[in-house]
Amino acid sequence: MHATPVPDVDGSRRLAVGASDAGDSRRAGADAARAAVAGGDAALLIVFCSALHDPEAVLAGIGSVAAGTPLIGCSTTAVIAPGHSPAEPGVVVVAFGGPGFSVTTGISRDVDGRQRDAGIEVAGCVTGLADRPHQALVVLTDGLVTGPEEVVAGAYAVVGASMPMVGGASCPDPAAGRTFQFHGGEVVHRAVVGAAIGSDAPFGVGLRHGWRKVGEPMIVTKSNRNEVYTLDDRPAVEAYLRRLGAPPAAFADPAAFERFAESRPIGVRSRSGEVVRNVGSSARLADGWLSSSGEVPEGGLIWPMEGDAGTVLQAAGDACADAAAGLGGRTPLGLIAFDCETRARFLGADGRREEVARMAAHAGPAPLAGLYTWGEIARTKGINGFHNQTLVVLAVG
Repeated sequence: MHATPVPDVDGSRRLAVGASDAGDSRRAGADAARAAVAGGDAALLIVFCSALHDPEAVLAGIGSVAAGTPLIGCSTTAVIAPGHSPAEPGVVVVAFGGPGFSVTTGISRDVDGRQRDAGIEVAGCVTGLADRPHQALVVLTDGLVTGPEEVVAGAYAVVGASMPMVGGASCPDPAAGRTFQFHGGEVVHRAVVGAAIGSDAPFGVGLRHGWRKVGEPMIVTKSNRNEVYTLDDRPAVEAYLRRLGAPPAAFADPAAFERFAESRPIGVRSRSGEVVRNVGSSARLADGWLSSSGEVPEGGLIWPMEGDAGTVLQAAGDACADAAAGLGGRTPLGLIAFDCETRARFLGADGRREEVARMAAHAGPAPLAGLYTWGEIARTKGINGFHNQTLVVLAVG
């Protein structure tokens, strides 16, 4: 199955999406790639692949169709594409083609303990990018490696404020328990991969989450990177749960806590608004600590947040509308979505289908593709660009 590519008005650029739900990994890669490149030679392939697939076989299938084409990608719990159930495993291939695009890719390996350097190394690929009036950087990190903010900061040190940056952290399927990334014809782990894309037309970025602040801000009185020990000088778990009126079970039962916190992240104040952080505490509940996959700085202000299926679904449409609005009136060639795996679990199967339907409606005749992540990257203003429980959309003009 695939979405029909929408050509540029002068025929110089193409974007197409191929998707496959074949159970055989090699066939899934070949079928998705064949659909994506049917319109002509591709300058770049971006691959999103269920972690349940054999990644080596998926790459072999893609290589049988588009050998030698620059390629990046990563694992996910499920892929996003019209006509493909977001509750099922699959492979999606996004193909950029035509002389109106220029592309370079980068990779940094063994990034544990050197996350900022990894971001610098990957973003260094922009130096080889052919001159184009519009540029964007796509970055895919490993969700099992800590410190994604440092990766984003390193990349920002290279590209600065002039180039939008989008992407996400690779996500394992619970049954597989592994993540992986693609670069060229290689499967890599604990790495960062990226692609710099130059274009003759604009890119637009949308960023929405659908969560609302509850009450007054709280001061992070003691924290260490992603672990929060106290809020307003009280144990963090107690302060967080009492602010939100949690049931008694959430104070002592890790499973009850996780169910409650799934739809109640925290917002960390930044110059551009609240940056959302997921909340977890299964391993630290008895200690009274909160944890997150993103950093929560000591001395900063946070707000407990809440929402429901309606506000989360509304955010999906709003993110797509914002991304399209950044194209200066052009019709999108396609939309690429980086959605949070926690949002997907919260929405459930029916909600996921509704979210994809809303995104596809904003794409119109253009193709839509995406994945679920363990953290989203969107840096459009300032240095901070790592988010949780958020939807990021890249519109290609």
